Order: sequence, then structure tokens, then C-alpha cells
Amino acid sequence: MRLLLIADTHVPKRSRDLPPQVWEEVARADVVLHAGDWVEPSLLDTLEARAKRLVACWGNNDGVELRRRLPERADATLGGLRFTVVHETGAATGREARMAREYPDTDVLVFGHSHIPWDTTAKTGLRLLNPGSPTDRRRQPYCTYMTATVDNATLSDVVLHRLERHA
Repeated sequence: MRLLLIADTHVPKRSRDLPPQVWEEVARADVVLHAGDWVEPSLLDTLEARAKRLVACWGNNDGVELRRRLPERADATLGGLRFTVVHETGAATGREARMAREYPDTDVLVFGHSHIPWDTTAKTGLRLLNPGSPTDRRRQPYCTYMTATVDNATLSDVVLHRLERHA
């Protein structure tokens, strides 16, 4: 099962649309996981129409309509692994231990908010993944997203992809 992980898209405030490379990944993915900060419902509508499956939550920049349509926390079992998608996880210091306590029944936690890519594993085995942002790099050198594979309850091939600036 091929996964696409994105967050903090901020469409149309930070970008008019997702980069073409990300739309190509949407077409290839079996599941798209979006960790919030959509900003406007139009991108949600388009992803719901184009993705084979979407697992998503709302973020702190998402208004009433997005919060009505999406949960604050989205849980899904994919290929035998338990995924949780949330927007915020708090400070980076102590994140692994704090999230392991908060999500004891989760195998993979996908989050956003900081726009800073993150890939670590807590002592409990909880994998924490932040794909960064494909549209708003902030202080990062590149806009980013992640892909991964799930097979027989094993997460593999986790890749952080850099995007070149686009017009």
C-alpha cells in the first residue's frame, strides 16, 4: 500500500494549488494522509474527488466548515498498522515520550503544524512523521512531502521529497 503524507498546504493563502509533483503522487497513492491546515474547503473537495482514500484532520488555521467536515484526530488501520493523523503535537523537546503516552494504541503518528519535517521513533515503537509543507517552506530550505509503503503491518520506504520552487 502506497501512502502520501502531506500537511500545512495553506491553499489558497500560501499557494494557489498543490505542486504538480504532489498531484502526481496523489494519483499513485492508495491513501493520502493530510495533517491539517487546509485553510479553504476547496482543496479538501478536490482531494476527496481525486484520492483513492483520504485520512485527514483539521488544523489551527482551518475554519468552521473544515472543522465541521474533518475530525481533530483521524484514526485508520492501514495494512495492519494503526495510524493517527493530528495537526499539533506541541514542543519538539520531549515529543516522542509525550506522544507515546498520549497515543498508546497508535503505531504511526502523522502530524504537521511546524512545517518542519520530522521522522523519529519513540522508545515504545511509535513512529512520528511530519511531512513538512509542500507549499510553505517557512524557514526550511525546501517545501516537502513524504511517501511511504505499508506491507504486512510494516512501514517501509519512508522518503522525504523536496520540491523545487514553482511559480
